[in-house]
Amino acid sequence: MSIARTWSVALTGVDGHLVEIEADLSNQTPEFKIIGLPDKALGEAVQRVHNACKNSGLDLPRRRLTINLSPASLPKHGSGFDLGVAVAALAAGGSLSARSVARTVHIGELGLDGRVRPVRGVLPAVFAAARAGFPDVVVPRANEEEARLVPGVQVRAASTLAEVAVWHGADIEAPVGEAEPTTTEEAEPTSVLDLADVVGQEGAVDALIAAAAGGHHLLMSGPPGAGKTMLAKRLPGILPPLTEDEALEVASIRSLSGAVVRTLDLLPPLEAPHHSASVTALVGGGSRAARPGAIVRAHRGVLFLDEAAEFSRVALDALRQPLESGWIEIHRTGFTAGFPALFQLVLAMNPCPCGNYGVRGGECTCPSVAIRRYAGRLSGPLRDRIDIELHVSRVAAAQVTTGVRSTVSSEVARDRVRAARSACVERLRGTPWRRNAEVPGAWLRQPSQRVAAPARAALDRALERGALTLRGYDRVLRLAWTMSDLAGRSSPGVDEVGRALFLKSGVSL
Repeated sequence: MSIARTWSVALTGVDGHLVEIEADLSNQTPEFKIIGLPDKALGEAVQRVHNACKNSGLDLPRRRLTINLSPASLPKHGSGFDLGVAVAALAAGGSLSARSVARTVHIGELGLDGRVRPVRGVLPAVFAAARAGFPDVVVPRANEEEARLVPGVQVRAASTLAEVAVWHGADIEAPVGEAEPTTTEEAEPTSVLDLADVVGQEGAVDALIAAAAGGHHLLMSGPPGAGKTMLAKRLPGILPPLTEDEALEVASIRSLSGAVVRTLDLLPPLEAPHHSASVTALVGGGSRAARPGAIVRAHRGVLFLDEAAEFSRVALDALRQPLESGWIEIHRTGFTAGFPALFQLVLAMNPCPCGNYGVRGGECTCPSVAIRRYAGRLSGPLRDRIDIELHVSRVAAAQVTTGVRSTVSSEVARDRVRAARSACVERLRGTPWRRNAEVPGAWLRQPSQRVAAPARAALDRALERGALTLRGYDRVLRLAWTMSDLAGRSSPGVDEVGRALFLKSGVSL
């Protein structure tokens, strides 16, 4: 039998599935055909592989060549299968060692001259190969640094098809080629902004620290120039650094998005899409292959929606399900892709379209109906999922001219957040949760975890008179436990519950 096998990886969302590439030669009318549910880009690999082999000094047999991608029921897309198809075809013809190619995973696109070009999603693809127990993975040289972030697998980087053929026993000359340049620009290193730069917003800084300590979602409203954006951009800097596993998750998503990945960044990501972003841009999508949206790129970090009231109502409401589950599924004809979307949502909006409603010394020109319509852009169900609703006022001149910097720096805030999260983890030991924002309300309301009746009296009254829904009640409880962790208390008291109730709804005891 003239059959050879090798392996590649099909990506569905962030999950990689090993695909067996079978090549069969038969004595029939010469033809080169790929079967196994390929998309258009993969179907065009026939011509790329044929020309790449010819221009690398590796002639394919002039016989009927059938390439099968197994499992046949799994949709395959993209040009990352080119290298595997070429290697399997050459091994079926006897030019390469069938035993060598059978234990190796090949990932890469081929140019007509035989160059191996970079592809998206190399990091999750190599992860899948490592989990499946394959010892060797061949990747494009431009993706080498990204692939080597995965432990436990030997990565071989190739610039040309001829190099790969020589590794598998081909008797040809293989000149050393240069790495094919990536088609995306490398992102600038993320700079950490210091919380000490914030002047005169002590209450807002305390609320930001509480949000970071418990993983709570935050809505800031106030006039332009009050410092809402300044505060939001400093939230990632006070969050605990990512663990190595979390950083690899984030790097995998960046790889799927087409970004250049060279190192593991331990700083939680910050995504701030423009208010004109569509639903697809926010949650992800695509007709042929699913691409991560802003909420997926913000996984393990912060999603900041500035001018939140200017986003479309449909786009904002699409966030409701990911906020609850930390996961987004994209359904398209022929495939379903899932992505992790565990992020902290930070919304910022003006009090009215002109921004001057309720501002001392400001003149609001908006009619009352426009103000109500503007505030109603955020639906009730979405607001109900926000733990902290904070009004941010403009800083007074006296606070600006003193020249005194805030005593709460990002380092100090990060230490407070780390201590509060450690206390939370210790309290939740033996449960699947690690942050207060993740704890179900039913668990907090059970007798063994219930806050003392005197401490929650005001909270109960707010629920009875309809000022809070039951979901809002549970969110205040979670926030009260965060305030307790920050204060070093074993359980929330009247002060912690009162502060949480105020941050949620503006209701004071």
